[in-house]
This record gives sequence, C-alpha cells and structure tokens, in this order.
Amino acid sequence: MLLFDAFKQAWREGFSLSSLRSDIVSGVTVGVVAIPLGMALAIAVGVPPQHGLYTVIVAGLLAALLGGSRFNITGPTAAFVVILLPITQQYGLSGLMLATMMSGVILLLMGILRLGQLVAYVPYPVTTGFTAGIGLTIAFLQLKDLLGLSVASNPIHFPEKVVAYASAMPTLNMADALIGVVTIAAFILWAKLKTKVPAHVVALLAGTLLALLVNHGSGGHVGLLGEKFHYQIGDLVGQGIPQVLPQLVMPWQDGHFSWALVVELLPAAFTIAMLGCIESLLCAVVADGMTGTKHNPNAELVGQGLANMVVPFFGGIPATAAIARTATNIRAGAFSPLSAIVHSLFVLAAMIALAPMLSYVPMSALAGLLIMVAWNMSEAPHFVHTLKVAPRRDVAVLLTCFTLTVVFDMVVAVVVGLLLAGVLFIQRIASLTTVDKVAGGHPHQNFGDDVVVYDINGPLFFAASEKALSVIDYTAPETQAVVLDFSDVTTIDITAIHALENAIDRIRDYPVYLLGVAAHIEKKLAAAGLLTVDNVACCGSAESLREHLAIKTHNVQSKESTLPSVSLYTAS
Repeated sequence: MLLFDAFKQAWREGFSLSSLRSDIVSGVTVGVVAIPLGMALAIAVGVPPQHGLYTVIVAGLLAALLGGSRFNITGPTAAFVVILLPITQQYGLSGLMLATMMSGVILLLMGILRLGQLVAYVPYPVTTGFTAGIGLTIAFLQLKDLLGLSVASNPIHFPEKVVAYASAMPTLNMADALIGVVTIAAFILWAKLKTKVPAHVVALLAGTLLALLVNHGSGGHVGLLGEKFHYQIGDLVGQGIPQVLPQLVMPWQDGHFSWALVVELLPAAFTIAMLGCIESLLCAVVADGMTGTKHNPNAELVGQGLANMVVPFFGGIPATAAIARTATNIRAGAFSPLSAIVHSLFVLAAMIALAPMLSYVPMSALAGLLIMVAWNMSEAPHFVHTLKVAPRRDVAVLLTCFTLTVVFDMVVAVVVGLLLAGVLFIQRIASLTTVDKVAGGHPHQNFGDDVVVYDINGPLFFAASEKALSVIDYTAPETQAVVLDFSDVTTIDITAIHALENAIDRIRDYPVYLLGVAAHIEKKLAAAGLLTVDNVACCGSAESLREHLAIKTHNVQSKESTLPSVSLYTAS
C-alpha cells in the first residue's frame, strides 16, 4: 500500500500531544515562508500570483497526506521556472494546467511501477550542473522586475533575453532598483543572524515598507503587485490576490478537452514529471539525512503524482518538494506530515485574511527574493569547489550540463549530460578490463612451462571485449594447452561471447580450458554453444586443472592424447 505511508511511519514512531504542538509551530513557520515564495514563483512562470498560493494550498496538502516522506514541503519551486515559462508563453495558463495534470499521471505511474530508486542513477555532476544552470537563469529573469525594465519583447531563449534586457537598460527605474537591492541586503544580513524568524519574511517586509515610503514621500514610484495583476472570478473583479477560496476549474482551454493539445504537451509534461521526480526524491534524501529517517520513494512519487493531477482543477501549477522549505520545516521541529498540512491551511487562511495587504508587495522585492532563492539553490560556492577537485571527466559533464541548461533548456542538458556521463562511465569500466598473458604458469598454481595462461580481469562487455580478447592470438611452438582464467570475470554479454568465439577459433589447434567460470557466465557460454566446441572444456579450480594437465601430459607421453571433457565440469 503506497498511500499515507509517511503518516504511518510517524504513527509507528509514536505520535503525541508534544508532536502535535511541534507540527503546528513548524507548519506555521514554513507557511509564512511559502506565501511570498508561492506568489513570486507563480509570477516567474508567467501566471498571476494567486495560482502559486493555490498550488501551495492544494498540492502541499495532498502530497503530505498521501506521500512517502514525513518532512517534505510541496509547492511551486524555482527549478520549474525555466521549464514552465515557455509553456505559459506558448499555451497560456490553461495549457500549463493541462501539462501539470499530465505530469501528475506520469509521476503516479512511476510510483506504481516502483521506479523511485532510478533517481539514484542520475550522476552528481548532472544534477549539480543543471541545478546551477537553473539558478543562473532564474536570477537573470528577475532583472526585469528588479530594475523595473520595460522590455519591448519577451523571447523564450536565454541568449535572446540577454539582448532584450540589455536593450531595455535605458528604461531602468531607480526606485524599483532601490527596493530590490534593499530586499536582497536585508535577506543576506538577517540570514547571518541565524534567528528562528525566516529571512524571506524580514526581507519582504523591509522592501514593502520602504516601497510605501517611496511611493508616498518622493517623486519616484515603485511597481506593486496589485497594480500589475487583476482577477475576475464570476462577478468578482479586483486587483492583486482574490480574497476567495480556490475555485474548481477545468484545466483546459475554454472547457474543451483536446487530444491534439495533449499530444503536443506530452514532451513538456514528461519533462515536468522527470524534474519533479528528481527534486522530490532528492529533497526526501536531504530530509532523511537531517532527521535520521527513511522515506519511501515510490510512495512519495504516488503522492506527488496525485497532488499534481488534482491541483490544476483548483487553478494550481506544477508542484514538487522544495528543499529550502523542507529544511525550514525540519529546523522548526516538525515530526510528521501534519506540519506540511498545517502549512497549507495557514497559507489558505492568510490568503483569505490578508489578500488586500498582499497587493502592496513590490514586484522588485519579490524579484530580489527570488534572486536569493536562485543563489541558494545553485550552491555556487560548492559548484566552484567541485570544478577544482572533481576528475576532469566529471568536470566536463558538469560544465556541459550547466552550459546547455543556460543556453537551451534543462531537457537538452539532462539528456546530453546522462549520455556523456554514460559514455565516460563505459570508458572507465572498459579500462579496468585486462587480459594478461602468463606464459609458463599461473599466479596461484603452476600448470607447467608448456601451458599458456591468459588471466582475464574485469567485466567482459561490448566496450572492453574486443580489445581485451584480441591478445589471445599467439602461442609458442611448444605449447600443449591454453588456459583462459575467468576467475575475476563478473559478467559477459553477447559482444564479448562473440569475441571469445573468435579468440578460441584463433587457437583451435590447442586444448582450451576455461578456468573458474561463474555459474551465470557458464550458462551464457553453454547457451551460445561454446562449451560444445571440441577443444573447449570448463574446469572449476586451478588444482583440478593442474591434476588433469599432469594426467594429460602422461597420456601424451604414452601416445594416448585425447581431451576428456566430462570430468572437468567441476565448477558448478
């Protein structure tokens, strides 16, 4: 049963009144952080801010209730920005919500099929590279609101955005820039104090208060959230954040479902699901490391999948577990998923009670807040340290993923990064496979001077077999037998079996003994017909082979040389 797994974990550990109090306190704490981030991230992906809050409320609650991690806090995350913004620009809010629902279906299937462990196979340089690239891209995208720029066009690709933003620099608004810089400075300074009050809240309050002073006490003007965003829900029309509960909506354009649009959005949905999978499970791993617990990856994917399937029907956008908010949740004393549920309910209450006040939040302050989020998620100091200490091949993978994420997108970066990492891994493993010719004996057992031993070490697979087995082609005139020592061979594939057939064919004039063949490899060789070749036999141990060769030498001297085979099958 993959549902409610995290709740069951917490219950088994012993839920108490003290745990309840801790969950309420931590839920309120992380809820305070989630309000500005939810709005800022929604704006960053090109939709009105209330859709970010709807995501926190609905997806955050469902993922906590149904998922497999006790501490994960789910909502909009910065990692999604570079993926979702192009979708919004091309298909609008309805297209984004449809892609969200589709990604939820994919995540649900991944959990049901128990693919949660696969994220462990994503190499560290790949995740570090695309995470740093996403951080840089997000920070750059905030320059428009941070500096109050009036950008003539809104291109999709990063290089074109650089040109557009550079062209818009003469429109810089000094008042917006001042608020943005103050917000960033307040965030940095408050974070150094290491108090329980989150820096996100203090920085946003500082920027908002200063913006009110600037707008009412000087000739400058700071752009506010309520001035940029308007809403219409039935007969209700207003500015900023609507002071109503999330409404039930259909996540497709004009209420008409289109299979053609589903097919068109499928690649985007798959990308959202893959990033959501990686982000959520990495977040759960971080939470486990901070708390000493163990999450259920498949249950977490089921919870995330159901949350993303449902949230579009309430106006939400893609959601995944957020590492920074999860860490805040843990530090505030969370014990169970109830803290994440409290966080969602707190955001709901705050939206209903404080919606008019949220209209006075400056756009530049939200941009400054996102720049700090992007900096923290990119882990720039750690990125630089990795460049200094990692092997050159890993550095190549990291820089490739980073560059492709910035210049193109995360999908290209991850695909190319995984391919490059795979190729480099194959090269490394192939270099470990060797075949050494040991003339006149064996490192562990002397077979005699007229026996040539080839000591095979490492896996025999397509990248290593041809080169390694090509050395089996030379024997001296006095050679009486050839031994291929398989004691250190861990696996073999069909390419290596074919190469082995060629090698045995090259020494077909001599008896060939396969020494120490593992049972699973012997089955593959038998299935390929290698063990029925006239001059080939298996032998389980060096001692039994030595005894056989001594008998065979005696028979040769008696002119009775034949190759007995049955008595040699002692390996398995």
